[in-house]
Amino acid sequence: MNWYLKVLKDYAKFDGRARRSEYWYFVLFNIIASFILGFVDGILGLSLVEGSLGLLSGLYSLFVLIPSISVAVRRLHDVGQSGWMLLISLIPCIGVFILLYFLIKDGDQGDNEYGPSPKTVSSSGY
Repeated sequence: MNWYLKVLKDYAKFDGRARRSEYWYFVLFNIIASFILGFVDGILGLSLVEGSLGLLSGLYSLFVLIPSISVAVRRLHDVGQSGWMLLISLIPCIGVFILLYFLIKDGDQGDNEYGPSPKTVSSSGY
């Protein structure tokens, strides 16, 4: 839960670097929260159109949109890539796989042009 709160606290911080665990725990928590909210939307009948996002799911998606982009940019910085590499996912078929490779890849050892390694910097005990 600490990783999730850390990302929300740094919701609009697009500089610096994010460890793999920070990114992937945030993604995992978002998937779990989305399933739970989708289930609640279905039970309460909050979906406007059959099969679409419900009210709670939609609000949650809007709430985590900017933090999701910022942590993905910081994750790309950790592997030495520009945050603009997120746009590579727009290339049909192969773009998502290239982006996934960068998001899974281990971060650069030591400092890079985006800052010090988050593995050696232990600010706030995470």
